[in-house]
Amino acid sequence: MSDSRHRLDLYLSHRSGLVDYAAPIVGSRAGAEDVVQEAWLRFVAVQGAITQPASYLYRIVRNLALDHVRRDRGESSGDDASWLDSIADQAPGPEAHAVSRNELQRVGEALERLPERTRRAFELYRLQGYTLQQVADAMDISIGTVHQLVHTALRSCVDALE
Repeated sequence: MSDSRHRLDLYLSHRSGLVDYAAPIVGSRAGAEDVVQEAWLRFVAVQGAITQPASYLYRIVRNLALDHVRRDRGESSGDDASWLDSIADQAPGPEAHAVSRNELQRVGEALERLPERTRRAFELYRLQGYTLQQVADAMDISIGTVHQLVHTALRSCVDALE
């Protein structure tokens, strides 16, 4: 799977959550939609690998939402932070934790069903941070095979979440 395709899949799977995350900050769903759209443009423009792309995407949305609030209130960054008091607590609640646990469990089960070689390639690459070349060397296989195994594992994870 190409990096741009992976980013698009990640964005699409989190889009609703991103809008829900931004809406209380900016004060409207329409404003949140604009923020999320801008976040996508910035996310896709980032060059190179992103260690935790979902977290990175949420951070972009948060920063853009706060910029949106500053702009609407005519404040510049760093002047008076008293407006921060009006923003609701953004920490995930019990329901979000339950959903995250459920999703994590489904991904874990999907990984357990994979053949050992596919799971190992995925774990080395996505969880331990190995490069494709390092995985290929460690498993004594080609980079193309590593890419295919990782793609298969990612597809399995995405399927488990759908």
